[in-house]
Amino acid sequence: MAKTNCENCANYIYDSECDCYCCDVNLDEDEMMRFLSQQNYECPYFNFYDEYKMVQKQN
Repeated sequence: MAKTNCENCANYIYDSECDCYCCDVNLDEDEMMRFLSQQNYECPYFNFYDEYKMVQKQN
């Protein structure tokens, strides 16, 4: 199992209120504990963000 890279996830968005990037998915209490405690956590909500794929759909 590979560790999830949040920076490549489509759910990792910029929040202008706190001036930082945050996960847009609301994890429940058990999922958050697994995320914080496991070194090799693989997020079930990970969605690879590919901006080039988005541009291809627009053309």
